[in-house]
Amino acid sequence: MNVVILGCGYVGLELGRQLAAEDHRAVGVRRSESGLDAIEEAGFEAVRADVTDGETLAAVPDVDAVVFAASSGGRDAEAAREVYVEGLRTAVEHFGARENPPERLVYTSSTGVYGDHGGDWVDEETPLSPETDKTEVLAEAERVALEEAPENGLDGTVARFAGIYGPGRTRLERYLEGPVTEGYLNMIHRDDAAGAVRFLLEQDLARGEVVLVADDEPVSRWAFADWLADECNRERPPKQTVEERLDADDLSERARRRLLTSKRCSNEKLRSLGYDFNYPTYREGYRPEIEAYRNQPE
Repeated sequence: MNVVILGCGYVGLELGRQLAAEDHRAVGVRRSESGLDAIEEAGFEAVRADVTDGETLAAVPDVDAVVFAASSGGRDAEAAREVYVEGLRTAVEHFGARENPPERLVYTSSTGVYGDHGGDWVDEETPLSPETDKTEVLAEAERVALEEAPENGLDGTVARFAGIYGPGRTRLERYLEGPVTEGYLNMIHRDDAAGAVRFLLEQDLARGEVVLVADDEPVSRWAFADWLADECNRERPPKQTVEERLDADDLSERARRRLLTSKRCSNEKLRSLGYDFNYPTYREGYRPEIEAYRNQPE
């Protein structure tokens, strides 16, 4: 199987490594020289192109599947729209018009599109209710993947990621120091975010569907922080309610809205499809970071 990963960053690099390890051809696409170097260091093919510039995509070889994992770099909703909606549309139209077009597109979205559900469970059938301009853009991009991609000959799949963590992205010190604001954490280890996409491609599953990619156990931030502290032999950190955090009045409107959203994400569909997690919960996923922390010199 030949797969191109557009926007080959944190998850994309791991996906490329996994695909190459299974003797698939992986092609990573980035705009920057440093991004291309990271792909080559990961051990697979790198191509310079920009999803917002269709002409540059001509440098990408023909493939069987396109994974759209580009990032707007944490910028505002307008920048996000340029990448997630217009960039995705450009990619769909470009690859769909090829003489040998790919069969599949996987778009990596976010569980942020659910908005607030008061701590209730959500799954693939839960109506979307994005709370910020940026998550509204993500919901629109999902429609491009599921509706416009098939019009261009590509079967679209949406992999809706929970909060991604992993090597270099655990925020361990932040949780240990506190204060920790109440609410639920829905997480997925980087290796399983990539692994789920690889699994859906290899097994030819979920064409035209959404799959929620989260681990087995949503956890309250307070319980998670206390567990981390216990495992790291630290005092449990101070806690604060959402109301107390809001009273500080130092949050952006985007951060404020995110703070007011609460949900628990079900991975029942992904489990039922047969995916076997490397890190079923945060307990397994944080173990290497905890061991490294405990082994630091005094």
